[in-house]
Amino acid sequence: MMSYIPRLKTKYREEIVAKLHEQFGYKTVMQVPRLLKISVNQGVGGATQDKKMVDNAVNEMSTITGQKAVSTIASKSISNFKLREFMPIGARVTLRDRQMYEFLDRLVTVALPRVRDFKGINDKSFDGRGNYSLGIKEQIIFPEIDIDKVSKITGMDITFVTSAKTDAEAFALLKELGLPFKNQKN
Repeated sequence: MMSYIPRLKTKYREEIVAKLHEQFGYKTVMQVPRLLKISVNQGVGGATQDKKMVDNAVNEMSTITGQKAVSTIASKSISNFKLREFMPIGARVTLRDRQMYEFLDRLVTVALPRVRDFKGINDKSFDGRGNYSLGIKEQIIFPEIDIDKVSKITGMDITFVTSAKTDAEAFALLKELGLPFKNQKN
């Protein structure tokens, strides 16, 4: 039986590994950085007043990523925000392997080009350990979301966790995977 392999995973195995191996001069192919997981987080600001907002966020995120999202809870109470400990305040999902590559493919080819006045993503959002974070202001850039059913436009944070040791290696990996950075360095 032939199982389905995502397009970007095939591209990574056949082209990107060889390119990065040559570019950074690794001793073995196992040293070549790879994408480990993609974490998608969404904080829901008005969740303290309206409990349904978290449920909507979880449903939307599950639709966007193709994997069941879970709600996140507050770790401590903050009286100024009317926030109590263990109150649901957001949604998150961690994507690995097939879902991760599928989501990345849809993000790069469909969602990001739909952003208004899009000139590329910031290349300075690396954390120093080879991970990259990206903020999205509107969830409606994803075609899976029906605009008529959206009650409130919310943003989300997407974190790409790689096995790269440095930001330069992670940048090269993500650029090869198709992320459209503003300042393309070669």
